[in-house]
Amino acid sequence: MSGEKLSGGTFFLKRILPAIWIGFLLLFAIMAFVSGGDENEEPLPLLLMPVAMAAFGVFMFKKLVWDLADDVSLAGDALIVRKGGIEERIRLAEIMNVSVTQMTNPTRISLRLRKKCRLGDEIVFMPKSEFRFNPFARNKVGEKLILLVDRARQTETMR
Repeated sequence: MSGEKLSGGTFFLKRILPAIWIGFLLLFAIMAFVSGGDENEEPLPLLLMPVAMAAFGVFMFKKLVWDLADDVSLAGDALIVRKGGIEERIRLAEIMNVSVTQMTNPTRISLRLRKKCRLGDEIVFMPKSEFRFNPFARNKVGEKLILLVDRARQTETMR
């Protein structure tokens, strides 16, 4: 059961882009070895840059990409969140805070939860991409979630 899809583009960022990154670095290292250069030259300096770039890439992917949920969908008064083999249903009233990054690419939406679930106490995902002329404009998915979470909290307190 899934409703309106809120996330998008995660597969490319989490799976394809890291493979391309590592592939190019391997290609560069192999080309450096094959082309040789001077016989007196040490190959170590030629490997230093690809190794440093690989370490930098892994660090950046770990910090910015690999923590993203694979899929987030709106299903009535809840979100269906899938990350890896885990799927979790999170009621909108259980969300404590909605945070949207500004001026970053990709845009990230962080949902801080009242109670920890199998995915942790914070869900981070990349919203569906939208073209905007104004880089300072608010993200539509983030704004929608803020309003829905607020409405869910108000309904919860009225009960």
